[in-house]
Amino acid sequence: MRIFFFSVLLLLLTSCGAARVNYDYDNQTDFTSYTTYNYFADMETGLSQLDEKRLMDALDATLGEKGFMFAEEPDIFINIKSSVFKSQQGNNVGVGGGGNIGGGVSIGIPVGGPKLTRELQIDFVDSNKDMLIWQAISESPFREGDTPIEKQEKLQAVVTKIFSKYPPK
Repeated sequence: MRIFFFSVLLLLLTSCGAARVNYDYDNQTDFTSYTTYNYFADMETGLSQLDEKRLMDALDATLGEKGFMFAEEPDIFINIKSSVFKSQQGNNVGVGGGGNIGGGVSIGIPVGGPKLTRELQIDFVDSNKDMLIWQAISESPFREGDTPIEKQEKLQAVVTKIFSKYPPK
């Protein structure tokens, strides 16, 4: 029984920390032809200035690793949108008991309260065609009390996960 509860606890802890990412892209686009990028000048990211800088630093590093270069006249413009919302808490731990005559009692105990989730949307827009060619939307746990280093590490992890499947195949 102790192993069962440990397994449930481990499953809950590991499932809470992972970012989920959904992708969409124009399947007629040759993504290998894009080598330069810049950000839209009028972006309203929904992030604080500090988090916006952390995110853009993570994007710059990751895009550099992918072979992109920052340019004044880029192939791709990047738009970023972010929002934080309370996600529904659906996790319950069931504690049950029963006798050998088939009776039993089961109690559902909610685990935690509403959790904050950050949705981060990154759009790639072809600068010549003015057309959205690639989009990633991630959802990941968010905690307001994180230290600056924790924020930086979490944003880098989300960006790494987002670009793990870029370019699309």
